[in-house]
Amino acid sequence: MTFQDELETLISARYPIVYILSCEESRVQQVAGRLAEGRGKKLFEWSCTIGLVPFGTSIQSQKYRQSNSKDPLAALDQVIDQVDPAIYLFKDFHAFLGPQHPQIVRKLKEIALHLKNSQKTILIVAPVMLVPVELEKEITILSLPLPTEDDLGQLLDSIAQDLGPESQIEIETRPLGRQKLLQAALGLTLAEAENVFAKSIVMNRRLTGDDLTSVLEEKRQIIRKSGVLEYYSSADTFETIGGLEVLKGWLRKRSAAFSGEARSFGLPPPRGILILGVQGSGKSLCARAVANQWQLPLLRFDMGRMFGSMLGSSEENTRKAISVCESIAPAVLWIDEIDKAFSGSQSSGASDGGTTARVLGTFLTWLSEKTAAVFVVATANNISLLPPELMRKGRLDDIFFVDLPNQSERAEIFKIHLAKRNQPAGSFDIAGLAELSQGFSGAEIEQAIISALYDAFDTRSALSEPHVREALKQNVPLSRTMAEEIAYLRQWAAHRARSASE
Repeated sequence: MTFQDELETLISARYPIVYILSCEESRVQQVAGRLAEGRGKKLFEWSCTIGLVPFGTSIQSQKYRQSNSKDPLAALDQVIDQVDPAIYLFKDFHAFLGPQHPQIVRKLKEIALHLKNSQKTILIVAPVMLVPVELEKEITILSLPLPTEDDLGQLLDSIAQDLGPESQIEIETRPLGRQKLLQAALGLTLAEAENVFAKSIVMNRRLTGDDLTSVLEEKRQIIRKSGVLEYYSSADTFETIGGLEVLKGWLRKRSAAFSGEARSFGLPPPRGILILGVQGSGKSLCARAVANQWQLPLLRFDMGRMFGSMLGSSEENTRKAISVCESIAPAVLWIDEIDKAFSGSQSSGASDGGTTARVLGTFLTWLSEKTAAVFVVATANNISLLPPELMRKGRLDDIFFVDLPNQSERAEIFKIHLAKRNQPAGSFDIAGLAELSQGFSGAEIEQAIISALYDAFDTRSALSEPHVREALKQNVPLSRTMAEEIAYLRQWAAHRARSASE
């Protein structure tokens, strides 16, 4: 059942007050207009600046305006006085439903009894839900879903028609390019999508599947406004990751899994992965690279920001973060060091009043039930701190273990980091350096190269192999410092997780 069908059913069944949760007033107005016309009803709209006027009255028109109807109580009185069948659209009325407006809340409760025996319906449109306890039994909640791919396609067609062929602006017509553009715009409101498309046309004189920068920038703005998530911009790709061929292959196979073709084939969107491993082995790098590889926005879930000081704010922050993720899907959600975030969930009742346990419960429920195309990449170092519920199949697709790089992977890592710093790999004995760096993680190899660069710069000489060898000898890798912990991690992962490397 579509939103319009559901709303029409409620109006036909004489539900007195319907609370529509949406920030897209224009879309709600269009739906209400179609329903009013189809059922032979009048449509009125109200706001605190204009008052109660017939739908479509321009902001400049004074013909139907009555200054007293700007007052919510006066406007509700007019609803009672009207005899003809009608739909009344009250905009941002949630601001008058708080405890500081008891008369308005009471008036609505009285009107609800009156409307049940009439052909009149009140629609409250608001971007947030605020329903007082007194009206819980009288109000029905509906959420207007974000535009679908078909809705965005109609918008794109409308823009192309308005521009016309004489504009000489290229509008995407290739099926694959069009689908790529529309999928990138999923999660935007129609107004946001229209702004993004117009911006791309102004900047590039075209609108194609290759012009996704403007779309991603608009989604970045949405994330910034939320205040609970961080938009992470990354230039990393799979080519900047040494080794981990099994994990990269697994991710490559799922790069097109968000497409309509995948849906037609019967494939659900991938849910996510948990990456365990030694510190500095490239877990976070994989999270950043997959978003860039798939051309999806990367959101970083900062658990420290979730746990607010006010009672109940942590759970609300978590729900808000989840809502933002789903609103801009498809997207990649990166949760770094999830083991530290939920390490106290078992003793949460005694340590923090159960806050961590409740946040974990909210998060796990969402992982199990989410239908939005949000791919979760969670990373962890200490598996003993992970709650067992997190690793249950169905919440995430798979668990990968990232071990220390082997010799061939270390050689590849040396080449990547030398090239990143404009150093010709051919001038170094890569195989010898890979053998010398046994037990080093990728991050430790990178730091050794940086340390060697400092030594070379200090003597104003070119970086050479002796500089790198000396830096490797001076560094003590984590595999020696934490040998017991790494051995335990390997033993645990042997039969519980997939190896990320061949």
